[in-house]
Amino acid sequence: MNINQIDNVIREGSFQLFEGDFTNAGAASSELKNVLKEIGVDENVIRRASIAAFEAEMNVIIHGVAGTLFYSITKEEIRITVTDIGPGIPDINLAMQEGYSTAPDWVREMGWGAGMGLPNIKKNADSFTIDTVLGEGTTLEIKFYLKYFPLPKVD
Repeated sequence: MNINQIDNVIREGSFQLFEGDFTNAGAASSELKNVLKEIGVDENVIRRASIAAFEAEMNVIIHGVAGTLFYSITKEEIRITVTDIGPGIPDINLAMQEGYSTAPDWVREMGWGAGMGLPNIKKNADSFTIDTVLGEGTTLEIKFYLKYFPLPKVD
């Protein structure tokens, strides 16, 4: 038995994210999606978690200097924590409004930055919190609760 089994963690992983790294955009959320499929999580939960992870990942790539997406899966929940070094969010209430965006023009010209990131995360998550400090960065904690999720067999 390993330490993760003792702590009830089924799987976990992390990704480094960097400003403007559109080449690797979606890698973290895709891996999470594949892991969730592999361990048999309900398809609806997989879809919601993948959307939220992708939106959070893109926010770091668009707005941050660098950041980390960390995920942890237990039999009770999926927890995604995204922390970035960046400008912070001056007005969270405004940022939570669909269509509000502070993305630069060059990002919008690429088809990103439509102002749906944070609203999509909130809409898809069971629990969502934002902690932000202007001039330092932002941390998102996103949770999805798993009901009746069986633990994988351990040899």
